[in-house]
Amino acid sequence: MSVSSLSFETGDKTMKRHNKATRAALTVLCCWLAQLALPAWSDSREIINTQAQQALQRLAEHSPAAADLASQASGVLVFPDVVKVGFGVGGQYGEGALLIDGKPVSYFATAGASFGLQLGAQYKSEVILFMTPAALDRFRNSHGWDIGIDGGVAIMDASAGTKAGSSQLDAAVIAFIFSNHGLMGNLTFEGGKITPIAR
Repeated sequence: MSVSSLSFETGDKTMKRHNKATRAALTVLCCWLAQLALPAWSDSREIINTQAQQALQRLAEHSPAAADLASQASGVLVFPDVVKVGFGVGGQYGEGALLIDGKPVSYFATAGASFGLQLGAQYKSEVILFMTPAALDRFRNSHGWDIGIDGGVAIMDASAGTKAGSSQLDAAVIAFIFSNHGLMGNLTFEGGKITPIAR
C-alpha cells in the first residue's frame, strides 16, 4: 500500500468519525431545543387521550392493516401531533400516551431532529406498536428510550403495511408515521428520544 493511499484511507476514517460526531451534536441540540418548548406545548391528560384516539382512527383510515396490527400489540404508544420546534436546524416535539388494552396507562414526550412534511401536509403523527410483552417491558423499564440505541423500530409504509408476508411484520417494535396525506415511510426515528412525563 502506498503512502498516498494510506493517507486517503486514514482521512476517510477521520471524516466518518467527524460526521458521526456532528450528527450526535445536532441530535443533542435538537432535543435541547425541543425541551425548551415543552411548557408551551404541554397538553392535559384529557387532551392527549382524546387526540390519541383520534390519531388511531386516522391511522385505521389510512391503513386497515395498521389497525389490525395495533389490535394485536401488547402496547400502543401514540403521539398524535408532533410539531417542529425552532428555525433552520431545529427539532421536533410531541406528547403522547401509552395504551394497553386500549386504555392509557402512562404518558411520554418525544424529541429529536426536525422532519420534513409532504407538500400540503398539516400535521405528523407517530404510532409505535410493541408487538411482544418483552418489547413492551423493555420500553416501560427504561427511563429514557433512545430509538435506534435502546431498541430498533421497523417503520412501515403504505405498501409494506398491506403485505402479510413482509419481514417487517415480524419485528418486535413496529411504527407508523403519517400525516393527513397518509403513511410516510420515507422518514426515520433515528436519533429520537422518548421520555416519560407526568400528567
